[in-house]
Amino acid sequence: MTEEISLKAKIIYGALAVLFVVLLWFGDEGKQPIVYDGIGLQHTMGLINTENALVIKNAAGLIDSEDLRTLGDILAGYSSVASTPAYVMNRGGYTVSMTYSVDQKDSVLELWEQENKIAAWPIEPDQKELTADFTLSRDAKELQFRVNYSGSGTLTIRKFSITPHTLFYTDTYFIIAVFLLLHLAFWLYLKSGRKISGEGLVDACVILGAALVATTPIMHTYLYNADDLCYHLARLEGLKDGILDGQVIPVNILPEGLQNNGYMNAMYPYLFLYIGAFLRICRVSLGFSYKVLLFLSNVGAAGCAYAAVKSMVKSRRSVLMAVVLYTLMPYRFTNMLSRGDLGELLALVFWPMVIAGLYHIVMGDRKKWYFLVIGFSGALQSHILSVAYVAAVCAVTVLLYCVRIVREKRHVELFKAAAYTVLLNAWYVVPFLYYYYNEELDKEVLRWSGYYEQSINLSNMTQSISLYNKQYFSLGLALIGCLGIGVIYLLCEKRGRVSGADGYTLYLFVLGGIFVFMTTGYFPSRALMSNGLFYNIATMMQFPWRFLGPASACFLFVGAASLARSEFLKPYRNVIAAMLIGLNLLIIVTVPTDNNHVPYKDAQSVASKGHETKLGTSVGLFYPHEWRLVDATDDKLTTSVVLSDIGDVSVRDYKKVGTKAAVSYTAVSSEAYIELPLQNYLGYRAQDESGQPVKIERGDGGRMRFFVNGDGAEHRIYVRYGPVPAFVIADVVSALAVIYCLYGGWFCKRLPLFRRSEGEDVDATPGND
Repeated sequence: MTEEISLKAKIIYGALAVLFVVLLWFGDEGKQPIVYDGIGLQHTMGLINTENALVIKNAAGLIDSEDLRTLGDILAGYSSVASTPAYVMNRGGYTVSMTYSVDQKDSVLELWEQENKIAAWPIEPDQKELTADFTLSRDAKELQFRVNYSGSGTLTIRKFSITPHTLFYTDTYFIIAVFLLLHLAFWLYLKSGRKISGEGLVDACVILGAALVATTPIMHTYLYNADDLCYHLARLEGLKDGILDGQVIPVNILPEGLQNNGYMNAMYPYLFLYIGAFLRICRVSLGFSYKVLLFLSNVGAAGCAYAAVKSMVKSRRSVLMAVVLYTLMPYRFTNMLSRGDLGELLALVFWPMVIAGLYHIVMGDRKKWYFLVIGFSGALQSHILSVAYVAAVCAVTVLLYCVRIVREKRHVELFKAAAYTVLLNAWYVVPFLYYYYNEELDKEVLRWSGYYEQSINLSNMTQSISLYNKQYFSLGLALIGCLGIGVIYLLCEKRGRVSGADGYTLYLFVLGGIFVFMTTGYFPSRALMSNGLFYNIATMMQFPWRFLGPASACFLFVGAASLARSEFLKPYRNVIAAMLIGLNLLIIVTVPTDNNHVPYKDAQSVASKGHETKLGTSVGLFYPHEWRLVDATDDKLTTSVVLSDIGDVSVRDYKKVGTKAAVSYTAVSSEAYIELPLQNYLGYRAQDESGQPVKIERGDGGRMRFFVNGDGAEHRIYVRYGPVPAFVIADVVSALAVIYCLYGGWFCKRLPLFRRSEGEDVDATPGND
């Protein structure tokens, strides 16, 4: 930007910015109550009258015809007939209010958190409205209000509301803060006297624009309930709890998972989830925190595709085309919207860096070996199964080019990349390997898929995404077009006689084709299941269509490089690039996420699909069976202390906050034991009131077991999760590696991706178009 901005333009823009902030502030739902008519409550019996009230009655022994419960259950008076969804709600003060009419006593409004009743208020016949205040001392995971019907008389629920004393969430203030901080950063940049080149500004706009377009399918006021969404929301919320518990880095235990028993976190990468966890600490809603992560993954995919392709291909047109095609490729949308697989979605961000990093190590600019470190580390910190694919591709590439690597002494860069990757990721890898191989974790539940039955039809490869079919997978027409460009250049124009950069492109062409073949039913995966080695690998990977991610990345590079180098296609480059980009943009208009295009269910109600689901409703929090201790099934989980013999030992008090717990007991037999409702993962320590260590043993359902002191006196045991020496060493190693990289300017010199370095090893295509 070379021209000075006029005072008039500054005033107009400033006024518009202020107006935007004011409108955001007035539209904040975080301070508004959640309000339901009776019809809006979840209910198991009852009828809806003309005023949208829920009417529950048992007059003269007549039960509502739609009720599925038995008469005995209803008359017993313990039937929960109506409830709200389950909320993820921040700690603080709230007011609940219910407008009703009832002609019999004993009906009750109850407050539940993770299947524990924490409060109850009677629904009195002589009142028309129940209003009660309650305080949450810590964030709730599954907060739910339930109406227990007495079993007799008529109960009519007209209105129900929950009002925060401050705010439900701070989403609006977070958006305002980001808006202002971006303006401050831009103003400081201009004040520094630096200039933004026209090309750099356009490139940045393409990257941001592609990311925004990719984010549009989630720009509704609610969360679309994808397959694995509940698990990743649980990870996000649990990571926040672990940080507040004092674990910080790393957070190996999600302290309130599994009904407050604690859940192992070290087995699923979580580095990038720290962003969402920080937002949750700032009281941003769970739903919006998750959406911010999705948006940043789109920005990351666009940025990595830009940096990687630009480092290999000279044509600016091909680079920008690659940005759009990779950011909007169908398999990313499948993971983001249909599968809800945040881990694999994040891993896809780094595939372009892996491919570019391998290229630079084996034949390109050897100074850019750090691309592979970024790509491999990013995949490792996102998704374990994806990094297995990355490692396999790296091994095959190194073996294929081993002669060239040795002849040109590129093994030095290869060693640097491997060493830095190990050092930077030791903090996560060491706990993962220890728990995986030494802890009694239930790993067999990972093999729930038979692999071969998840193969896909080759006919799907050209189609656009459709979320109505949950098992829908495609390369999309744009990437098929890239494959066609590769055929024209490599097989027709070059006739297969390639070397150097073209040889690497042919390698990617073949590799992508192999990946696609392995996803289809034409690959004999069913017959190969009789082979023990293949069976173990395949069932652990679960789904063959996971290969679509690396296949898409390979074809992207093939198309971008071939279009830039082809003399035959040179007159048509602009048309081809525009056509492929247009085909990819069509994906957005074919992504249906819901048939409901109106955010508010009821104009009379403040509760909207957005207001509710920002608190995690209709989604829930789910902790899968994998990574639990063996036998820690749902039926064996408990929230209370378990005693071996209530005649020999009695518990006077048990408290738990985060990963810290304390229990007081008296016992008359040293043969008795106590089991605490805590999963006994490595790292927990126990001591008595005098500071002496107490031996921890594995109890039923993975619980923590202690044998008691049977002297008849009162004793107290303190339990807490603490650092494991090997893990601490790994943390220190990774911290020193990061400090060394930052101190040496390793990243700082290379982060400006919009500036081409002198002497860069680029494609030998004539001209820079």
